[in-house]
Amino acid sequence: MPKPFRIIDTGVREGRSNIAFDAALIELRQQDQVADTIRFMRFPPTALIGRHQDLSREINLDYCAEDGVGTVRRITGGGAIYLDEGQLGWELVFHRSSLGIAALPDLAREICNAAAAGLARLGVDARFRPRNDIEVDGRKISGTGGFFDGDILIYQGTVLVDMNAAQMVKALNVPQSKVAKHNLDSAAQRVVTLKELLGDDLPDMQTIQATLIAGFTDGLGISAEPGEITVAEEALAKEHFDSEIGTDEFVAEIDSPADVDGVLAGTHTGAGGTIDSFVKLEGPTRQILQRVLITGDFFITPPRVIFDLEAHLQGSRLSEIELRIKQFFDETDIGMLSVTADDFLASISAAIESNRSTG
Repeated sequence: MPKPFRIIDTGVREGRSNIAFDAALIELRQQDQVADTIRFMRFPPTALIGRHQDLSREINLDYCAEDGVGTVRRITGGGAIYLDEGQLGWELVFHRSSLGIAALPDLAREICNAAAAGLARLGVDARFRPRNDIEVDGRKISGTGGFFDGDILIYQGTVLVDMNAAQMVKALNVPQSKVAKHNLDSAAQRVVTLKELLGDDLPDMQTIQATLIAGFTDGLGISAEPGEITVAEEALAKEHFDSEIGTDEFVAEIDSPADVDGVLAGTHTGAGGTIDSFVKLEGPTRQILQRVLITGDFFITPPRVIFDLEAHLQGSRLSEIELRIKQFFDETDIGMLSVTADDFLASISAAIESNRSTG
Protein backbone atom coordinates (compact mmCIF):
# COMPACT_ATOMS: atom_id res chain seq x y z
CA MET A 1 0.00 0.00 0.00
CA PRO A 2 1.43 3.48 -0.92
CA LYS A 3 2.73 5.62 1.90
CA PRO A 4 0.40 8.46 2.92
CA PHE A 5 1.19 12.02 1.88
CA ARG A 6 2.59 14.14 4.71
CA ILE A 7 0.55 17.28 5.49
CA ILE A 8 2.50 20.33 6.71
CA ASP A 9 1.59 23.97 7.29
CA THR A 10 4.52 26.40 7.17
CA GLY A 11 2.36 29.38 8.18
CA VAL A 12 2.92 32.99 7.15
CA ARG A 13 6.46 33.47 5.85
CA GLU A 14 8.20 36.22 3.91
CA GLY A 15 7.73 35.52 0.20
CA ARG A 16 11.29 34.65 -0.78
CA SER A 17 11.56 32.35 2.24
CA ASN A 18 8.41 30.55 1.09
CA ILE A 19 9.91 29.94 -2.35
CA ALA A 20 13.23 28.82 -0.86
CA PHE A 21 11.32 26.23 1.16
CA ASP A 22 9.86 24.94 -2.12
CA ALA A 23 13.35 24.38 -3.50
CA ALA A 24 14.41 22.54 -0.35
CA LEU A 25 11.30 20.38 -0.34
CA ILE A 26 11.85 19.32 -3.96
CA GLU A 27 15.52 18.51 -3.38
CA LEU A 28 14.89 16.46 -0.24
CA ARG A 29 12.02 14.59 -1.91
CA GLN A 30 14.40 13.74 -4.76
CA GLN A 31 16.78 12.29 -2.15
CA ASP A 32 13.88 10.38 -0.54
CA GLN A 33 14.52 12.17 2.75
CA VAL A 34 10.91 13.33 3.03
CA ALA A 35 7.62 11.75 1.99
CA ASP A 36 5.22 12.93 -0.71
CA THR A 37 3.84 16.15 0.77
CA ILE A 38 0.81 18.42 0.83
CA ARG A 39 1.99 21.82 2.04
CA PHE A 40 -0.07 24.86 3.06
CA MET A 41 1.49 28.32 3.26
CA ARG A 42 0.60 32.00 3.51
CA PHE A 43 2.33 35.23 2.52
CA PRO A 44 2.48 38.81 3.76
CA PRO A 45 1.64 41.30 0.98
CA THR A 46 3.75 39.98 -1.91
CA ALA A 47 3.99 40.37 -5.69
CA LEU A 48 5.20 37.08 -7.20
CA ILE A 49 6.40 36.74 -10.77
CA GLY A 50 6.90 33.51 -12.70
CA ARG A 51 10.35 32.05 -13.30
CA HIS A 52 10.66 33.48 -16.82
CA GLN A 53 8.92 36.85 -16.44
CA ASP A 54 10.26 40.39 -16.87
CA LEU A 55 10.29 41.99 -13.40
CA SER A 56 9.58 45.63 -14.28
CA ARG A 57 7.00 44.72 -16.88
CA GLU A 58 4.94 42.67 -14.42
CA ILE A 59 5.31 44.55 -11.12
CA ASN A 60 4.88 48.20 -10.15
CA LEU A 61 8.19 48.34 -8.32
CA ASP A 62 7.81 51.92 -7.06
CA TYR A 63 4.45 51.15 -5.46
CA CYS A 64 5.70 47.92 -3.91
CA ALA A 65 8.75 49.66 -2.41
CA GLU A 66 6.66 52.52 -0.99
CA ASP A 67 3.93 50.29 0.46
CA GLY A 68 6.00 47.40 1.78
CA VAL A 69 4.87 44.80 -0.76
CA GLY A 70 7.51 42.09 -1.18
CA THR A 71 8.83 41.21 -4.64
CA VAL A 72 9.62 37.56 -5.34
CA ARG A 73 10.54 35.37 -8.32
CA ARG A 74 9.07 31.87 -8.23
CA ILE A 75 10.87 28.72 -9.32
CA THR A 76 7.72 27.74 -11.26
CA GLY A 77 6.49 29.31 -14.50
CA GLY A 78 3.24 31.15 -15.08
CA GLY A 79 2.10 34.70 -14.58
CA ALA A 80 2.45 37.38 -11.93
CA ILE A 81 0.17 37.14 -8.89
CA TYR A 82 -0.45 39.13 -5.73
CA LEU A 83 -0.68 37.34 -2.38
CA ASP A 84 -1.38 38.46 1.17
CA GLU A 85 -2.46 36.91 4.48
CA GLY A 86 -6.02 36.58 3.20
CA GLN A 87 -5.04 33.93 0.69
CA LEU A 88 -4.15 30.29 1.25
CA GLY A 89 -1.34 28.70 -0.72
CA TRP A 90 -1.25 24.95 -1.28
CA GLU A 91 1.11 22.62 -3.08
CA LEU A 92 1.71 18.95 -3.71
CA VAL A 93 5.27 17.64 -4.01
CA PHE A 94 5.45 13.97 -4.95
CA HIS A 95 7.13 11.29 -7.04
CA ARG A 96 5.72 10.87 -10.53
CA SER A 97 4.88 7.21 -9.76
CA SER A 98 2.64 8.13 -6.82
CA LEU A 99 -0.42 8.97 -8.92
CA GLY A 100 0.34 6.76 -11.92
CA ILE A 101 -0.08 9.74 -14.29
CA ALA A 102 2.92 10.70 -16.40
CA ALA A 103 1.96 13.79 -18.42
CA LEU A 104 1.91 17.25 -16.84
CA PRO A 105 -1.33 18.40 -18.56
CA ASP A 106 -3.11 15.26 -17.26
CA LEU A 107 -1.74 15.81 -13.77
CA ALA A 108 -2.78 19.47 -13.86
CA ARG A 109 -6.32 18.49 -14.80
CA GLU A 110 -6.64 15.82 -12.10
CA ILE A 111 -5.13 17.97 -9.34
CA CYS A 112 -7.23 21.01 -10.27
CA ASN A 113 -10.40 18.92 -10.43
CA ALA A 114 -9.57 17.52 -6.99
CA ALA A 115 -8.96 21.00 -5.54
CA ALA A 116 -12.20 22.27 -7.12
CA ALA A 117 -14.11 19.35 -5.61
CA GLY A 118 -12.64 20.22 -2.23
CA LEU A 119 -13.72 23.86 -2.51
CA ALA A 120 -17.18 22.75 -3.65
CA ARG A 121 -17.62 21.19 -0.20
CA LEU A 122 -17.82 24.77 1.09
CA GLY A 123 -20.91 25.41 -1.02
CA VAL A 124 -19.37 27.16 -4.04
CA ASP A 125 -19.58 25.97 -7.65
CA ALA A 126 -15.81 25.68 -8.17
CA ARG A 127 -14.70 24.20 -11.50
CA PHE A 128 -11.44 23.58 -13.31
CA ARG A 129 -10.90 25.84 -16.32
CA PRO A 130 -8.04 24.76 -18.60
CA ARG A 131 -5.22 25.46 -18.71
CA ASN A 132 -4.62 26.05 -15.01
CA ASP A 133 -7.37 28.02 -13.25
CA ILE A 134 -10.18 27.12 -10.89
CA GLU A 135 -13.19 29.39 -11.31
CA VAL A 136 -16.60 30.14 -9.86
CA ASP A 137 -19.03 31.51 -12.46
CA GLY A 138 -16.18 32.57 -14.74
CA ARG A 139 -14.16 34.37 -12.05
CA LYS A 140 -10.86 32.99 -10.81
CA ILE A 141 -10.73 31.74 -7.24
CA SER A 142 -7.51 29.74 -7.65
CA GLY A 143 -4.58 29.89 -10.05
CA THR A 144 -2.26 26.91 -10.30
CA GLY A 145 0.93 25.70 -11.96
CA GLY A 146 3.83 23.33 -11.56
CA PHE A 147 6.73 21.45 -13.09
CA PHE A 148 8.68 18.22 -12.98
CA ASP A 149 12.25 18.23 -11.68
CA GLY A 150 13.41 14.76 -12.63
CA ASP A 151 10.86 12.35 -11.17
CA ILE A 152 9.49 14.87 -8.65
CA LEU A 153 6.51 17.10 -9.41
CA ILE A 154 5.69 20.29 -7.57
CA TYR A 155 2.17 21.53 -8.28
CA GLN A 156 0.98 24.71 -6.59
CA GLY A 157 -2.17 26.75 -6.23
CA THR A 158 -3.77 29.51 -4.19
CA VAL A 159 -7.24 29.96 -2.79
CA LEU A 160 -8.54 33.51 -2.69
CA VAL A 161 -10.12 33.46 0.75
CA ASP A 162 -10.02 37.24 1.23
CA MET A 163 -7.72 39.81 -0.30
CA ASN A 164 -6.98 43.48 -0.76
CA ALA A 165 -8.07 43.75 -4.39
CA ALA A 166 -7.16 47.44 -4.59
CA GLN A 167 -3.60 46.69 -3.54
CA MET A 168 -3.40 43.82 -6.04
CA VAL A 169 -4.28 46.18 -8.91
CA LYS A 170 -1.68 48.72 -7.76
CA ALA A 171 1.10 46.17 -7.17
CA LEU A 172 0.79 44.36 -10.51
CA ASN A 173 0.99 45.76 -14.01
CA VAL A 174 -1.96 43.77 -15.33
CA PRO A 175 -2.10 43.92 -19.16
CA GLN A 176 -5.27 45.54 -20.45
CA SER A 177 -5.48 42.76 -23.04
CA LYS A 178 -5.99 40.23 -20.26
CA VAL A 179 -8.70 42.36 -18.67
CA ALA A 180 -10.42 42.95 -22.02
CA LYS A 181 -10.43 39.23 -22.82
CA HIS A 182 -12.83 38.71 -19.92
CA ASN A 183 -14.94 41.82 -20.65
CA LEU A 184 -14.07 43.37 -17.29
CA ASP A 185 -13.47 46.95 -16.25
CA SER A 186 -10.52 46.08 -14.04
CA ALA A 187 -8.36 43.17 -12.98
CA ALA A 188 -10.12 43.09 -9.61
CA GLN A 189 -13.32 41.94 -11.33
CA ARG A 190 -11.51 38.96 -12.84
CA VAL A 191 -11.11 37.32 -9.43
CA VAL A 192 -13.53 36.33 -6.68
CA THR A 193 -12.92 35.47 -3.03
CA LEU A 194 -14.58 32.98 -0.74
CA LYS A 195 -15.51 35.92 1.48
CA GLU A 196 -17.45 37.54 -1.36
CA LEU A 197 -19.18 34.24 -2.14
CA LEU A 198 -19.91 33.07 1.41
CA GLY A 199 -20.14 36.29 3.41
CA ASP A 200 -20.73 35.62 7.11
CA ASP A 201 -20.54 31.87 6.46
CA LEU A 202 -16.86 32.10 5.54
CA PRO A 203 -15.05 29.27 7.39
CA ASP A 204 -11.64 29.59 9.06
CA MET A 205 -8.38 28.60 7.36
CA GLN A 206 -8.24 25.21 9.08
CA THR A 207 -11.64 24.29 7.68
CA ILE A 208 -10.64 25.40 4.19
CA GLN A 209 -7.46 23.32 4.46
CA ALA A 210 -9.50 20.31 5.55
CA THR A 211 -11.81 20.61 2.53
CA LEU A 212 -8.83 20.79 0.17
CA ILE A 213 -7.26 17.72 1.80
CA ALA A 214 -10.55 15.88 1.37
CA GLY A 215 -10.64 16.93 -2.28
CA PHE A 216 -7.09 15.71 -2.87
CA THR A 217 -7.48 12.40 -1.07
CA ASP A 218 -10.82 11.55 -2.69
CA GLY A 219 -10.06 12.93 -6.12
CA LEU A 220 -6.52 11.58 -6.44
CA GLY A 221 -7.04 8.32 -4.59
CA ILE A 222 -4.36 9.02 -1.98
CA SER A 223 -4.18 9.01 1.81
CA ALA A 224 -2.71 11.86 3.85
CA GLU A 225 -1.84 12.48 7.48
CA PRO A 226 -0.34 15.37 9.47
CA GLY A 227 3.46 15.39 9.62
CA GLU A 228 6.36 17.49 10.84
CA ILE A 229 8.58 20.03 9.10
CA THR A 230 12.10 18.62 9.29
CA VAL A 231 15.29 20.31 10.46
CA ALA A 232 16.87 19.40 7.12
CA GLU A 233 14.15 21.26 5.22
CA GLU A 234 14.63 24.45 7.22
CA ALA A 235 18.42 24.29 6.89
CA LEU A 236 18.36 23.67 3.15
CA ALA A 237 15.71 26.35 2.63
CA LYS A 238 18.03 28.85 4.32
CA GLU A 239 20.85 27.80 2.00
CA HIS A 240 18.69 28.34 -1.09
CA PHE A 241 17.50 31.69 0.31
CA ASP A 242 21.01 32.95 1.06
CA SER A 243 22.64 31.73 -2.15
CA GLU A 244 19.99 32.59 -4.72
CA ILE A 245 16.23 32.86 -4.12
CA GLY A 246 16.40 35.49 -1.39
CA THR A 247 18.72 37.79 -3.35
CA ASP A 248 17.71 40.88 -5.29
CA GLU A 249 19.89 39.62 -8.17
CA PHE A 250 17.72 36.51 -8.61
CA VAL A 251 14.47 38.50 -8.50
CA ALA A 252 15.85 40.96 -11.09
CA GLU A 253 17.47 38.26 -13.24
CA ILE A 254 15.13 39.25 -16.10
CA ASP A 255 14.40 42.97 -16.00
CA SER A 256 13.58 45.27 -18.93
CA PRO A 257 15.55 43.38 -21.61
CA ALA A 258 13.98 45.51 -24.36
CA ASP A 259 15.74 48.61 -23.00
CA VAL A 260 19.18 47.37 -24.08
CA ASP A 261 20.53 48.97 -27.27
CA GLY A 262 20.29 46.77 -30.34
CA VAL A 263 17.81 44.31 -28.82
CA LEU A 264 14.83 43.29 -30.97
CA ALA A 265 11.57 42.24 -29.36
CA GLY A 266 8.87 39.87 -30.57
CA THR A 267 5.83 38.34 -28.94
CA HIS A 268 3.45 35.47 -29.57
CA THR A 269 0.36 34.48 -27.58
CA GLY A 270 -1.05 30.98 -27.93
CA ALA A 271 -3.09 28.53 -25.92
CA GLY A 272 -0.25 28.07 -23.44
CA GLY A 273 0.33 31.73 -22.66
CA THR A 274 2.44 34.61 -23.95
CA ILE A 275 6.06 34.16 -25.04
CA ASP A 276 8.22 37.28 -25.44
CA SER A 277 11.58 36.97 -27.19
CA PHE A 278 14.45 39.45 -27.14
CA VAL A 279 17.19 38.85 -29.69
CA LYS A 280 20.48 40.47 -30.61
CA LEU A 281 21.92 39.92 -34.08
CA GLU A 282 25.51 40.12 -35.27
CA GLY A 283 27.61 39.71 -38.40
CA PRO A 284 28.13 42.00 -41.41
CA THR A 285 24.57 41.37 -42.62
CA ARG A 286 23.10 40.70 -39.17
CA GLN A 287 22.22 37.14 -40.11
CA ILE A 288 23.59 35.49 -36.96
CA LEU A 289 21.69 35.27 -33.69
CA GLN A 290 24.19 36.46 -31.09
CA ARG A 291 21.85 35.64 -28.21
CA VAL A 292 18.18 35.30 -27.33
CA LEU A 293 16.30 35.84 -24.07
CA ILE A 294 12.89 34.16 -23.74
CA THR A 295 10.38 35.45 -21.18
CA GLY A 296 6.66 35.06 -20.50
CA ASP A 297 3.89 33.50 -18.43
CA PHE A 298 4.08 30.03 -19.97
CA PHE A 299 4.70 26.75 -18.16
CA ILE A 300 7.46 24.42 -19.25
CA THR A 301 9.11 21.68 -17.23
CA PRO A 302 11.75 21.71 -15.98
CA PRO A 303 12.15 25.53 -16.11
CA ARG A 304 15.87 25.27 -16.94
CA VAL A 305 14.84 23.98 -20.40
CA ILE A 306 14.41 27.62 -21.46
CA PHE A 307 18.00 28.45 -20.54
CA ASP A 308 19.17 25.37 -22.45
CA LEU A 309 17.15 26.46 -25.51
CA GLU A 310 18.67 29.94 -25.36
CA ALA A 311 22.17 28.42 -25.27
CA HIS A 312 21.30 26.00 -28.10
CA LEU A 313 20.28 28.87 -30.39
CA GLN A 314 23.23 31.12 -29.61
CA GLY A 315 25.38 31.69 -32.70
CA SER A 316 22.85 30.18 -35.12
CA ARG A 317 22.34 31.56 -38.60
CA LEU A 318 18.85 32.97 -38.97
CA SER A 319 18.13 30.52 -41.78
CA GLU A 320 18.76 27.66 -39.32
CA ILE A 321 16.57 28.88 -36.46
CA GLU A 322 13.46 26.85 -37.30
CA LEU A 323 15.46 23.63 -37.76
CA ARG A 324 17.46 24.16 -34.55
CA ILE A 325 14.34 24.84 -32.45
CA LYS A 326 12.63 21.70 -33.74
CA GLN A 327 15.82 19.69 -33.25
CA PHE A 328 16.07 20.89 -29.64
CA PHE A 329 12.51 19.92 -28.80
CA ASP A 330 12.86 16.56 -30.55
CA GLU A 331 16.00 15.68 -28.60
CA THR A 332 15.18 17.10 -25.14
CA ASP A 333 13.00 15.52 -22.46
CA ILE A 334 10.43 18.26 -21.90
CA GLY A 335 7.03 18.43 -20.26
CA MET A 336 4.91 21.32 -21.53
CA LEU A 337 1.49 22.64 -20.60
CA SER A 338 -0.28 23.78 -23.80
CA VAL A 339 2.84 25.43 -25.25
CA THR A 340 4.69 24.02 -28.27
CA ALA A 341 7.93 24.33 -30.22
CA ASP A 342 5.97 26.28 -32.85
CA ASP A 343 4.98 28.87 -30.24
CA PHE A 344 8.64 29.56 -29.41
CA LEU A 345 9.49 29.73 -33.12
CA ALA A 346 6.67 32.24 -33.72
CA SER A 347 7.88 34.49 -30.90
CA ILE A 348 11.54 34.45 -31.96
CA SER A 349 10.57 34.91 -35.62
CA ALA A 350 8.50 37.96 -34.68
CA ALA A 351 11.56 39.53 -33.07
CA ILE A 352 13.73 38.79 -36.11
CA GLU A 353 11.06 40.15 -38.47
CA SER A 354 10.96 43.38 -36.47
CA ASN A 355 14.55 43.97 -37.61
CA ARG A 356 13.60 43.52 -41.27
CA SER A 357 10.65 45.85 -40.96
CA THR A 358 12.74 48.63 -39.41
CA GLY A 359 16.04 47.98 -41.15
